[in-house]
Amino acid sequence: MNAQFDPSVCPTPWWLPNGHTQTIWGAAGARFHRVAFVRERVRTPDGDFIDLDWTAPGLFTDRTADNRKIDPAPLLSHTAARRWLDPLDQQAFGNAHDNSALVLFHGLEGSSRSRYAQSIAHYFRARGWIVVVAHFRGCSGFPNRMARAYYSGDTDEVRFILSTLKDKLPNVKWHAAGVSLGGNALMKCLGDYPDTTAWLRACAAISVPLDLVAAGNALSRTPMGRHVYSRYFLKSMVTKIREKAQRFPGTIDTFKLSQVKTIRVFDDLYTAPMHGYKNALDYWTRASAKPVLKSVRTPTLILNARNDPFIPEASLPGTSDCSETILLHQPAQGGHVGFVTGTFPGNLNWLPNRMANYFERLT
Repeated sequence: MNAQFDPSVCPTPWWLPNGHTQTIWGAAGARFHRVAFVRERVRTPDGDFIDLDWTAPGLFTDRTADNRKIDPAPLLSHTAARRWLDPLDQQAFGNAHDNSALVLFHGLEGSSRSRYAQSIAHYFRARGWIVVVAHFRGCSGFPNRMARAYYSGDTDEVRFILSTLKDKLPNVKWHAAGVSLGGNALMKCLGDYPDTTAWLRACAAISVPLDLVAAGNALSRTPMGRHVYSRYFLKSMVTKIREKAQRFPGTIDTFKLSQVKTIRVFDDLYTAPMHGYKNALDYWTRASAKPVLKSVRTPTLILNARNDPFIPEASLPGTSDCSETILLHQPAQGGHVGFVTGTFPGNLNWLPNRMANYFERLT
């Protein structure tokens, strides 16, 4: 059997007339509720680390569960986290039997500071959920320890994070969501390892580039992709890799790095060879989740606006590309992780509400 299809619309306002305005305003101007997190650092099997930012009912940023005051951690001042997880904070999760929980995998160069992460975390926490934003390596505000970083097809990292969370809170109803790059990595994991991810109650993939070749070309060749979006992402990406080049001399060509102008050139120079691929095209082809969507067994919402400037409409999956456990929602409007609704200046409530409606329908 094939996937299901949701024909409903995202009611974007008239003053955001296209995918570009909806994308940019969603990332820069729409209203959202700010969330402060409590951070946990987890050691990875290869000696690196990932940072998990938690928010939950009973988990406070200024005190522990036994009401002991904790001052903000100065080293976290540039992040959305206020302090480090304390052993006594486990009491906040002590009664988390049968509660619902959500792990969020962010997009390219995203973090718990990203507006979509903040709005999703606030929405679900306000409804009693435990929420954790899982940072890919180097995205939590601190450089990771190795020459490698993160990439769109890192299913081993996603599996490790999911396993860590399951072991930490085995009695809650775990859900997972991935945004953009994080959505592709999550879907690739669900498709490659359907048996070991079957314990997840449900998942959501938001504005996800399931065909990385099409999305990579859109970011590297179209005028807006090349001169606006790529420039925005590359500013932080190149800075991070330049810092890595100082710590790992000889592993990165710093002269070529200084000439990078597109995502494709960056992936050719660094992402692909550093993570076991021949070049950008090989990376984009082999890391794409679209070919494994037929293998997904976990109930999953895949939400893509058809006017997403990062993802060509023709590359979006059809119902015949997916398993019967998938629900495709492809509204005409919304942009890339925009989905702004309401009167000016708009808000970001539609996306978490859409996710919650899907999750709650399955419980």
